[in-house]
Amino acid sequence: MKEILGILAFALLILVSVSLHEAGHMATAKMFGMKVTRFFVGFGPTLWSFRRGETEYGVKGIPLGGFVKIVGMTAQDDDVEPGDERRAMWRYPVWKRTVVMSAGSAVHFLLALVATWAMAMTLGLPNRDLPDDPAALPAYVKISECVVVAHDPARSCQPGDPASPAGAAGLRDNDRITAIDGRPVGTFGDLLTTTRTVPPGPVTISFERDGQPRTARVDLAAVQRPPAGDPAGAPRTVSAMGVGLTLPPGTKTMITYGPGAAVGATGDFTGFLAGKTVEAMKRFPEKIPALWTSLTGGERDVDTPISVVGASRLGGEAVAHDAWEMFLFLFISLNFFVGLFNLLPLLPLDGGHIAISWYEKLRSVVYARIGRRDPGRVDYAKLMPLTYGVILIFGAFTLLTVAADIVNPITMFR
Repeated sequence: MKEILGILAFALLILVSVSLHEAGHMATAKMFGMKVTRFFVGFGPTLWSFRRGETEYGVKGIPLGGFVKIVGMTAQDDDVEPGDERRAMWRYPVWKRTVVMSAGSAVHFLLALVATWAMAMTLGLPNRDLPDDPAALPAYVKISECVVVAHDPARSCQPGDPASPAGAAGLRDNDRITAIDGRPVGTFGDLLTTTRTVPPGPVTISFERDGQPRTARVDLAAVQRPPAGDPAGAPRTVSAMGVGLTLPPGTKTMITYGPGAAVGATGDFTGFLAGKTVEAMKRFPEKIPALWTSLTGGERDVDTPISVVGASRLGGEAVAHDAWEMFLFLFISLNFFVGLFNLLPLLPLDGGHIAISWYEKLRSVVYARIGRRDPGRVDYAKLMPLTYGVILIFGAFTLLTVAADIVNPITMFR
């Protein structure tokens, strides 16, 4: 029940975010004097509406977004009534049109910043001093209850599974392993690699406990695991000692801040998130085969893109497991991604309209300098084939991610 409520709550937050995006366009357009005739939450048949001044506000039956109608967005639009010609959007200075078209993304960025600031003061933000790859951390261990012999990432310990060899040999949580049979171990990644390169059976483990060096004789178990670096590879017999990774004593994964310090932490985290978002967007094309694989019976890569369906499911999981930091992080990441994505210089995205406005401005300046007549406004009709192509590509990608999120969803809790 908690998971269903979490899914609904996250979906509602997405709807609110999109509606505020459109409200950003509307507010800035009205501020400059442009004529706004409609503002609706949802699509399809109208459920309820009212008119205030020259604008109709309302709610439609399909809660999958929203829209705002600004008169005369392009010179080819025929929705300008007699007497309103001067209020057509395309007649306004390019900087004002840029403000209006970018206001939606600005709202998403603002929502992400406010949520990050609130998270910094309550649940905390991720400790940026920790490496991105957990395998690079020092080899502090947490003793497992058992070792699962067969390769099954989703399976937990069951009666009859062999006990952890490390636990049986007397190792404890927070011990730091430094060597295996004399082979130095610096990181947890070293520990995994070295353990798998020695045959099953007794080995001498050097470790530190409370800063004091110790040794133990551990009888490594034989287990089935895929090759390192190839999770989809065929399992083979390797050694395991029945330990997991734990952070060095006193290390926190999340750090909380006061109101003032949270501002700086928010800026730092936002810069980090911006870099990661741009990097993820660049890698979209190479992730398409992995998405298709997940639809045809393959394992779903957790690094593949997700749709709003997948994000809502993960939000529901987070609520069900009281992982509110994950819930908020999903909300922050989604708003940041939508804000950046919407600024791409492609029609029909807002960034495409902004790019055309500045192209027209630059072209007019250049033509004036060389003494040629201003060619006027860009003919959007000539750009329709390109626009339809972008819609088709993005639509197909959206359907692919939605299908993957339904058939083979990403899950953070097994």
